[in-house]
Amino acid sequence: MGNPRYLGTVTQGEDEQLVYSVTTTNWGSSPTSVSVVAKDVSNANADVSSTVLSGDATVAGDVISLPTVKSLTAGSRYRIEVKFTSGGSIFEGYFLIDGEL
Repeated sequence: MGNPRYLGTVTQGEDEQLVYSVTTTNWGSSPTSVSVVAKDVSNANADVSSTVLSGDATVAGDVISLPTVKSLTAGSRYRIEVKFTSGGSIFEGYFLIDGEL
């Protein structure tokens, strides 16, 4: 079986501003204590959250809507990490975004 923490890879244009969501049902219900971090994989995993994330994560049931992802650089790869608590356990999943023109 693959890595259950890895949620996939998407592409996003450098001028786009997108809101992604993560469904936590496979891990647990009613997530709390949500935190989201953006790392630039192309730059030694530098934390770029303050540059590429705007706003706060929100929760509705088992769905976490992430902050808006923006200002990506074409040719760079980003790792978006989503950490949350459910049922007394702490979970973290991630997905990759490839910046493009």
